[in-house]
Amino acid sequence: MNVLMISPGYPFEMEYFARGLAKVGAKVYGIGDSAQASLPPMAKEALSGYLQLRNLWDEAQTIEAVRQWSKSVRIDRVECLWEPGMILAARLREALGLPGMTVAETVPFRDKESMKQVLDRAGIRTPKHHRAKTAAEIRAAAKDIGFPVIIKPIAGAGSADTWRCDGDADLERAISVTRHVEEFSVEEFIEAEEFTFDTVCAGGKILYFNISWYRPRPLIARQNEWVTSQTIALRNPEQPYLAGGVAMGKSVIQALGFRDGFTHMEWFRKADGEPVCGEIACRAAGARTTEIMNYACDVDVWTGWAEAVCHGRWTQPIERRWNACILFKRAQGQGRIQRVTGLDRWLAEFGEHVVSIELLPIGAPRRNWKQTLISDGWVIFRHPDEATTVEIADRFSTDVQMYAG
Repeated sequence: MNVLMISPGYPFEMEYFARGLAKVGAKVYGIGDSAQASLPPMAKEALSGYLQLRNLWDEAQTIEAVRQWSKSVRIDRVECLWEPGMILAARLREALGLPGMTVAETVPFRDKESMKQVLDRAGIRTPKHHRAKTAAEIRAAAKDIGFPVIIKPIAGAGSADTWRCDGDADLERAISVTRHVEEFSVEEFIEAEEFTFDTVCAGGKILYFNISWYRPRPLIARQNEWVTSQTIALRNPEQPYLAGGVAMGKSVIQALGFRDGFTHMEWFRKADGEPVCGEIACRAAGARTTEIMNYACDVDVWTGWAEAVCHGRWTQPIERRWNACILFKRAQGQGRIQRVTGLDRWLAEFGEHVVSIELLPIGAPRRNWKQTLISDGWVIFRHPDEATTVEIADRFSTDVQMYAG
């Protein structure tokens, strides 16, 4: 099978998905607007061919270039796991007459308002919501829904440009700093814990699923620099506490008619146990969540996805032995990293559970915390007991500090 992959080297996880395709026997042909020489080594090794485009996002030119390329290279599937490229992938499938998601099927995964309308019709609980393009429409939507509300881009990802507004002053502030956003979803704020429901599917059947727990909710981490974000891939996603979210996630996938590939749903569990669907994407989770999925089950979800889309199966054993947690650390201060405190003590106590440490080295410039989810580095660890996992994560959050200056 020959698979055309959009942007096989970016974002970070894409090279692992490209490698996965090659590992299951596919010939991988990449397209992008960066030079092939600049691709990460793993992506270059996985590719059987690469077409560099002047501008990947010029759909008409990209479709024509791929159409011409397909005269000499047979293309059987088009795959993309990067949010901005989903519609392009669908247009390429339609232009080439290939199987997979159409534009009409893809739009509800990109347009949050269309998504919620589909789910509403299916009887699935979503936050109250309105589409808005102008400041006046945002104000009217907030008045109809009632504070607190969330405003966020219709086609956004990763909680960027997402704001909680508790009153008119907050709303006006959010409007003023998001003028670059063309269209918004204005939604009811759900007071709840937040989780994911991630799946790999083939033929509409769920072959693998994961639930990750966000601590704290991404919106809180986005708006408070001091927060150490935690994402925990849970060892037991079928525990009764999460059953409502699992059932809802399955219903969401069915309602949207999803068949082959990765999905990433974010959902809320209210104090009374009610699950509420926030949104779903037809791609894998970002921020290295696929890595903790691997560590939680000792699997390779990148290759598992490739096997599902190419061969309609998942053959890896899934042994849920661990809670796997990634912690994203932000330095205090600005400039370059000067020192790290508390890490040696934390490692002395919990180091046997650590599988990866990627904190910025001393002297490295600090990253802009408002523009990246990975902050100034991360640590991944795993433990079989959920309560102990939370304790270890919280100890890192409070005891380990980075300083810049």
